[in-house]
This record gives sequence, structure tokens and C-alpha cells, in this order.
Amino acid sequence: MSDMIKIAVDAMGGDNSPNKIIDGVILNHKSNNNIFFKIFGDENRISKLIEGKVDKKFYQIHHTENVVKSTDSPLEGAKRGKDTSMWLAIESVKNKEADIVVSAGNTGALLVISKLNLKMIDNIDKPALSALWPNKKSMSVVLDLGANIECSSKNLLDFSIMGASLFTSLYPNDKPNVALLNIGSEEFKGNETIKETYQILNDKKSNNYDFAGYIEGNHLMDGNVNVIVSDGFTGNIALKTAEGTANFITSELKTAMTGSIIGKISSFLNISNLRKFKQRLDPRLYNGAIFIGLDSPVVKSHGGTDFIGFSNSLNVCNKIVKGNLIDKIRSNI
Repeated sequence: MSDMIKIAVDAMGGDNSPNKIIDGVILNHKSNNNIFFKIFGDENRISKLIEGKVDKKFYQIHHTENVVKSTDSPLEGAKRGKDTSMWLAIESVKNKEADIVVSAGNTGALLVISKLNLKMIDNIDKPALSALWPNKKSMSVVLDLGANIECSSKNLLDFSIMGASLFTSLYPNDKPNVALLNIGSEEFKGNETIKETYQILNDKKSNNYDFAGYIEGNHLMDGNVNVIVSDGFTGNIALKTAEGTANFITSELKTAMTGSIIGKISSFLNISNLRKFKQRLDPRLYNGAIFIGLDSPVVKSHGGTDFIGFSNSLNVCNKIVKGNLIDKIRSNI
């Protein structure tokens, strides 16, 4: 077991838990036998779901009935005590009993409890919420997506370094291009913080990434940039806009393809291409946001995803640990 990656799993967070969490663990285990799952939650409910489907040498259940609710404020979630499934899972990473933690629970509470238990990496002031977005060529790392409404140029510089380190951890054969999300591509556009960050990154030479300047919102999916950096306010709006646009396109395409006899015939003839299109926009395949900047990695699964999405967040955990994310940030910051 010493050679296995140990993932601490909050089994009680998110919709339809622990069912979808354990089903995700079971699905993930079918393709990954190098992971040991430390599962935190209601042992009676979890045991009924996992026994006979995953060998006991690959998991351990830590019983607790106390749970952070989705309706809790971040402070209320933290005040529920040190015996919630979320707190115990994070604490196991703090105590070096696990390599990484994942939860589909309350995002605000997860950030607060993580910050209460874990230290910041030296020389980093704020953690950022990052995620993977599909683009025309591959994938992009985007941060911050809502953890910090206001940011200084120092914060944005840190985010650039952390984002590049994350990309390299996930895709070790590629050197990332870093860009700042802005209202224009010209140097004189943007607020003072953005322009100051631009100058710092433009003057700073790095062997770990190339600085590509500014990127506008309509070019986020082009694939020419691998790491996209913004403050949390702007990043969260960009995230929600992208999600809404993808849902709109998928819905409209479905209506067009099923609203008439000709549409249905066309759907039948193009079934293979339509499946590829649907899969490319399937948010479950990109599930797993990362709180980055803490001295131990914390992964946030979307609360509304299903077991397939949660399994993918476990894949993200696996890649982050294998890619030595924390060591990369420390050496580059």
C-alpha cells in the first residue's frame, strides 16, 4: 500500500451522496489499481454500496455521521465541528495520512476548512480555484474562478506560476502559454492591476512557461493559450458564461435534430458525429476543480455531477499527485 496514491474522499458531500461518490470510486477503481481510498462518512451506508465491488485492501472507511450541508454558509460549515466528513478528510491530508483530498460538498465551506487545516505555500498570499476547460486543440487551465474577488498584481503573478505548474503536472510533455484575461489585446487596455501584471510577466523570463500577453473572452477556446489567469470575479463570470453557452448550444441542437422528421433522419445518419459532439461538451469529463496554493492539494468535484463526473475528479487527483504539483509550485514561485 505504500506505493499507492492515497486519496481522502468526503463521501457525504454533494447531491445523491454517498451513492454517487461510492459509485464513482467503484468506476475509477476498475481502471486504477494504484489508488487507496480513505473514505469518510456514514459507514453503514457506505459499506452497503462498496462491499463486494472493491477489494478491502484498496479502501478504508472512517465513520462519521456529521455532515456539512449544502445550505450552510462557509462559517456555518466550519462551525459544525471537527468530526464532519469534510473536515476529517481534509485533516487526513494535513496529517500526511493521505496525498490529496476530494469533496463534492459545499464549495465555500471546503475552502474555509481547507485554509483552517492547511498552510499556504511559502511566498503565496492567496489560494485560487482552478479548473480544466476544453479548447479546440486540447485543454486549458483557468484560474481564479471565484476564490478571490479582488486581486493584486502579486496575486495574479502567483496564479500564473501556479497555473503553469498545474498544467505541467497534468501534461508533462507540453510547455504552457500563459495569458491574462482582459477586455482587449492591446497593452494599454485593462485596469491598473492587469497592466501592472502584464509588465511584470512580460519582463520576467521563465523556463517553465511562455507569456502570451492578453486574451479576450472570445478567444478562450482557441487553444493557443494553455493557462488563462484572472481575478475570481471575472473568472467566475467567464466560467458561468461558458457553461451557459454550452448548455444553450446543446439544447438548441437537440431541438433542431428532433423537432421534425427530416431532423430525426439527419440525426440517425449523423449519430456517430453527434455522439462525439456531445462527449466533447460533456461537463462530467472535465469535472474536478483544484484549490491551488495550499501546501496540500484539494480537489472540488461539482456537487451536481453524477458518478462518472466524480470518477473523473479522482482521475484529476491521481494526475496531480503523480505530477508532483506542490513541489513544482515551490520550485517555481
